[in-house]
Amino acid sequence: MKLYYATGTCSLFPHIVANEVGLSLDLERVDIARTPHVTEDGSDYSAVNPKGYVPALRLDDGAILTEGIAIAQYLAELKPERGLAPALGTRERAELQSWLIFVATELHKLYSPWLFHPDYGAQAQDVARRKIGERLAFVERHLAGGGPFLLGERFTAADAYLFTIVGWSAYTKIDLSGFPRLRASLDRVGARPAVRAARLAEGLEETAA
Repeated sequence: MKLYYATGTCSLFPHIVANEVGLSLDLERVDIARTPHVTEDGSDYSAVNPKGYVPALRLDDGAILTEGIAIAQYLAELKPERGLAPALGTRERAELQSWLIFVATELHKLYSPWLFHPDYGAQAQDVARRKIGERLAFVERHLAGGGPFLLGERFTAADAYLFTIVGWSAYTKIDLSGFPRLRASLDRVGARPAVRAARLAEGLEETAA
């Protein structure tokens, strides 16, 4: 399988999940700074994903999957014994879905596009930062009552997604100093060998020691 990714984007999330469950993916970087976006060999990325954004996963039969949450769950379910996604039909699986949707709709789409494009204006960015702060406060309260991970003692795909998105905070000037439990959780996730390996492969770390 091949993962199409761009450094510093949400494609890190399914990459982490693949590493955590022990799946080896071929990687192909997409240059999203160019329009149209192109792959490493200069091909038009829209031929892979007409939506135009990463990630995309090419399966061994040539089929293409898109959307990070769908890709991550697909990868997790290939190795259910690794526990990255609780079993279908369980309350824990519903909780995983709840957190994945929360991160996607209440965090991901507030960080991006609003805080990556100064042309949206300072007022819009201030609103986004305020709303992000409110959402992160919710996560902080949840971790205080049931951490260290989003589903308690169990690391799941939701933690990989949260780590990826909140990892944009320094670049987007989101102050995390008021969220000690969240920061501890992010540090815990960031120290995992599978996470460090994914970051190294995508050019986000110098070493994966």
